[in-house]
Amino acid sequence: MLIGELSRRTGVRTHQLRYYEAQGLLEPRRSPGGYREYTDDAILTVTQIRKLLAAGLSTDDIAYMLPCVTGPEPDLEPCPELLDALRERLRGMDEHIDTLVRSRQALADYIEATEQRAAEDYPPRDSTP
Repeated sequence: MLIGELSRRTGVRTHQLRYYEAQGLLEPRRSPGGYREYTDDAILTVTQIRKLLAAGLSTDDIAYMLPCVTGPEPDLEPCPELLDALRERLRGMDEHIDTLVRSRQALADYIEATEQRAAEDYPPRDSTP
């Protein structure tokens, strides 16, 4: 099938499919005219890629683990290297979340302090004559 049909069957835009190819995630054959030709297996591969991306994995992560991926969910074949990579990615996400929580608290503290100063510097006016 050509890239347009793969796009229609997976709901993934053609530029994203080309990107997956550039990242080594999809490997279409080329027709004599230079057109990308995909097998039906590409539908499953694109489904797997989309679900792994939704899990927060990068295309580099996915390229590393794609040989261990089976089924549409996808299922991952257990191996130490794969588990280590997934655990490392989770640690990175946890660190990022911790940083965001600290940044959010700092911003909330700035807002609160500024609101307090504004209340002190500009007390509400009494509107009664």
